[in-house]
Amino acid sequence: MLSEIAKKQSCVDALYTSWKSNELDRNAFDLDRIEIPGRPDKPELIDPTKLKRRKLGSEAGRAMLIHAIAHIEFNAINLALDAVYRFRDMPDQYYTDWLKVASEEAYHFSLLHDRLKSLGYDYGDFLAHNGLWEMLLKTDHDVMIRMALVPRVLEARGLDVTPGMMERLGKVGDDETVEILKIILCDEIGHVAIGSHWFKHCCKSRQLNPEQTFRDLLVEYMGGGIRGPFYMEGRLQAGFSQKEMDDLVAMLV
Repeated sequence: MLSEIAKKQSCVDALYTSWKSNELDRNAFDLDRIEIPGRPDKPELIDPTKLKRRKLGSEAGRAMLIHAIAHIEFNAINLALDAVYRFRDMPDQYYTDWLKVASEEAYHFSLLHDRLKSLGYDYGDFLAHNGLWEMLLKTDHDVMIRMALVPRVLEARGLDVTPGMMERLGKVGDDETVEILKIILCDEIGHVAIGSHWFKHCCKSRQLNPEQTFRDLLVEYMGGGIRGPFYMEGRLQAGFSQKEMDDLVAMLV
């Protein structure tokens, strides 16, 4: 629920350290639905269809893109923390994994925030949307569904688009942002892999076929299809099977 950026970042790191030192009880707090997590007053959140496309030929266009990615990373801190807070009956390694993710997302945000400020802008200077948190609320009743649809759909979409963004930024000479995105892409493959691992863990414990279950959840929650193209190599490294990738290609919208 912290909204001040620097304090949120430092507390996330402290939380991860305290957990690894066996100082925390994960059942210490009552469980509440979090309609609105801690975040700054800005950026203003609007319908994603109303956001302008970013042209990278100008510095302002690049700043808009960096801001959009920073917004995703800031939201991802809250997403990872909610995965820890909300689901109380998972193995200890689950909490270690998602607190590590939260810490890395905070680091990603700091890299992007610093880059944004070097261009003369700040987080909150551009409009953004709330799509990630809306999906979180749709999946806050079941850890298996959360693992399927947040890491393996929304965050995996980041894997798909990042190589193209790096290429476009490289063509306009923004090597500093490209280097940041290299770090993020490497870490995000690991984050999606964590989602894949715990999704499959849940399926096994419920005696469900993970590939069929994932397909069924896409139909139920995403209308049956998702956007491509896909970063095949990254998704396979992140725990998708070739059968799942074949299914996703067949379900492209």
